[in-house]
Amino acid sequence: FASHDRTMQDIVYKLVPGLQEAEMKKQREFYHKLGMEVPGDIKGETCSTKQHLDSHRNGETKADENINKETSEEKQEEDNDYHRSDEQVSICLECNSSKLRGLKRKWIRCSAQATVLHLKKFIAKKLNLSSFNELDILCNEEILGKDHTLKFVVVTRWRFKKAPLLLHYRPKMDLL
Repeated sequence: FASHDRTMQDIVYKLVPGLQEAEMKKQREFYHKLGMEVPGDIKGETCSTKQHLDSHRNGETKADENINKETSEEKQEEDNDYHRSDEQVSICLECNSSKLRGLKRKWIRCSAQATVLHLKKFIAKKLNLSSFNELDILCNEEILGKDHTLKFVVVTRWRFKKAPLLLHYRPKMDLL
């Protein structure tokens, strides 16, 4: 199982000068050749953080007010990102009980950093349940802990299976 590790990739980009620019150029050429829009290049802009770092490497300096303005713009961009730049996981949520109804849209795509608790809250909201604590989420008929990230679930419970990750939900069962 191989997965993309953003932290490691950032370290490699910092250690190998020009690698990120070369990869981005190759990616743009590839998509241009296919006549497709480059993913993540919605506005056609480059990352303002990278521009900021490049200007410091080249010995350029900016006035403090420009840096503060740029920092607040970056902060606003980060706030509006909603984890879209994170590694993504495709999920199929199916009901495993006749006591609950199925979701209208059972296919979702979300950040690999999202937890099982996030999914419980999502399902409870969609089904108008009074509490998300009334739900169990299962993978391979095994109840998942609320603090497990979806990345952890994929790596430990869905190892050699193809996407999407198939999860079932049901009303919480008391074993006592």
